[in-house]
Amino acid sequence: MYFNRLGFYNQELIDIYKHLLLPRMIEDKMLVLFRQGKVSKWFSGVGQEAISVGATLALEKDDWIMPLHRNLGVFTTRHMPLHKLFIQWQGGKNGYTKGRERSFHFGSKEHFICGMISHLGAQLSLADGVALAYKLKKQDKVSMAFTGDGGTSEGDFHEALNVAAVWGLPVIFIIENNGYGLSTPTTEQYKCEELVDRAKGYGMKGASVDGNNILQVYDAIKGVRAACLKDQMPYYVELRTFRMGGHEEASTNKYVPKELLEEWALKDPINNYEQFLIKEDALTQRQIDEIRSECKAHIDSEWAIAEKQTQFTANVSEELGDIYASRPLSDGNWPIAITQSQLASLPQAQLRFLDAIKEGLHQSLTKYPNLVLMGQDIAEYGGVFKMTDGFVAEFGKERIRNTPLCESAIVGTALGLSLEGYKSVVEMQFADFATNGFTQIVNNLAKIHYRWGQNADVVIRMPTGAGLGAGPFHSQSNEAWFTHVPGLKVVYPSSSFDAKGLIIAAINDPNPVLFFEHKALYRKISGNVPTEYYEVEIGKANLVNKGDDITIITYGAGVHWALEHQKQYPETSLHILDLRTLLPLDYNSIAYAVQQTGRVLILHEDTLTGGIGGEIAAWIGENCFAMLDAPVLRCASLDTPVPFNTELEKQFLAKSRLHESVVKLMGF
Repeated sequence: MYFNRLGFYNQELIDIYKHLLLPRMIEDKMLVLFRQGKVSKWFSGVGQEAISVGATLALEKDDWIMPLHRNLGVFTTRHMPLHKLFIQWQGGKNGYTKGRERSFHFGSKEHFICGMISHLGAQLSLADGVALAYKLKKQDKVSMAFTGDGGTSEGDFHEALNVAAVWGLPVIFIIENNGYGLSTPTTEQYKCEELVDRAKGYGMKGASVDGNNILQVYDAIKGVRAACLKDQMPYYVELRTFRMGGHEEASTNKYVPKELLEEWALKDPINNYEQFLIKEDALTQRQIDEIRSECKAHIDSEWAIAEKQTQFTANVSEELGDIYASRPLSDGNWPIAITQSQLASLPQAQLRFLDAIKEGLHQSLTKYPNLVLMGQDIAEYGGVFKMTDGFVAEFGKERIRNTPLCESAIVGTALGLSLEGYKSVVEMQFADFATNGFTQIVNNLAKIHYRWGQNADVVIRMPTGAGLGAGPFHSQSNEAWFTHVPGLKVVYPSSSFDAKGLIIAAINDPNPVLFFEHKALYRKISGNVPTEYYEVEIGKANLVNKGDDITIITYGAGVHWALEHQKQYPETSLHILDLRTLLPLDYNSIAYAVQQTGRVLILHEDTLTGGIGGEIAAWIGENCFAMLDAPVLRCASLDTPVPFNTELEKQFLAKSRLHESVVKLMGF
């Protein structure tokens, strides 16, 4: 193996060697600990160390890196305390995740590392978001994301690279081609001759580099970093290497031909670099042995610290308390949280539902220079519902950003922006399309604070609901999919007043908020809305109508159906509770509403089976049984897709069965 010393002094070459050696010797220790049962899972990067170490050394210390599970060298080269890493790998309380995550599924803002989740490819678009933040701040910095040859088959890979290219983002995409995706060889994963050939299709430059030669890796990434900044474009780097062990230590690599293992053993990045150092008179074999001894002593001493960690004690309140990030108490500019009862004393205007949301967005954009809006057709076109019409002229295209059709990458980009202190609002053109970003929403956004304390300052606007004859894929009520996911907040206003106050509250909240807005209400309903900047508190229900006979618990369009029913059938007095927030639920208000009548009907547009009504009914049965005078009933839409024909759609909707449900409940 040929090494070009690149003008390095001997001491610099030795320092590189120490960085390269450390992860290998940690791996040797981890294998022993694994066999002793002291660690439960380990993904070996033996044979691939030159990539992690060389690439990390080539960046600035405050360039964000998104590594994978074989990139131990990223963590060690960024000087993360080894004893704390050991504790992390044992699932200890004082690791980076309080025992909640495994191996390298964590990050550290202090070290500018954002670890992976198991869904390969999902971390790539986070690098897009970080790079976008750098670009908006006009900083000469890059982000770097790792994936493997197997990960290049993921849709997230395509989306992230496409967004980075279209937006001209300084991202280095590293593809570690180690020959196998678990046991599947590359010949069964792609047909191009080399993975780097794909770069041209994304309109970006690419390079293929010997990933076992640390000086080549360092030199390539150093040059690529400079090119990214100069051209303000991403760069695609394929690093050829080989995984010498199994996919993880509990599996074998018997599927690898013996001669292939022998061939790559001769290309070992550490052995070859040691021979180079000896040949260059930078080190003698005796000095190499001394460095190895010092490294082993360091590892053993750090392990000794880790072994002294206290016995793990699980705490329910701590677990639940870390689901959401707290809003900083230092924020002295909180808007006024108001209720509709305070409305009369404030300057106000009559606004349609759509215009109320738009005003909340506009006031938030004015308040926060670091707020970015992203979505399909939201810039000059103003969005398909014209929610952002006129925003580009006032706030510019850097902050009001049209996106390619790639929901997953844009949600990931929003999370990446959050790593650099930005707020973002993502518009799903229709809530139905959130399925394309499902992994990012439920696994990245929702879990990141619980996992390692990083908040996700992201709002996803979800135009939702039927009633417009739009058929199965533009009409679904899919809010219940997300109320099952700890870490998300789910908001669903029914009035103009709530719509403005809740969109402002959602943007101010440091947690991921899904903001459902019923399309049929956009231009149909209006109401008095304060002209000033205000919040409606997330997690608080609202009593819409006092009544004595039946309590209707509902939200969204269901609030208006209930009010219409009360007007049409005044002989039945309805106590109508508008939930407004579906996660977290306001259980105190639910219990109080149950107590008022003893008869409860839960009404929602979502289909019956799996709708949130089932969860609320169960909670009432468990906690409010003594208050009930009749069984809890649910009125929901049919368990079918939303039909296109308007007559079929009317039949589908829960509204068509509301009166029947009220009569039935009154019969008990």
